[in-house]
Amino acid sequence: MAEIKIEKKKPIWPWIVAILLISALVYYVFLKDDQVRNENRMEIENNSSVDSTANY
Repeated sequence: MAEIKIEKKKPIWPWIVAILLISALVYYVFLKDDQVRNENRMEIENNSSVDSTANY
């Protein structure tokens, strides 16, 4: 009789974890940084409008 080689399925969990980690890294680097910049712009705009009214 011939031998039938059976290969075990490779686990998919490492790929899922890797994709989640990469997604979290991309979010943190690109999207989170953009939110901080927008908040800083709002603070600068608010401060400049307060300064311009203080001259009166």
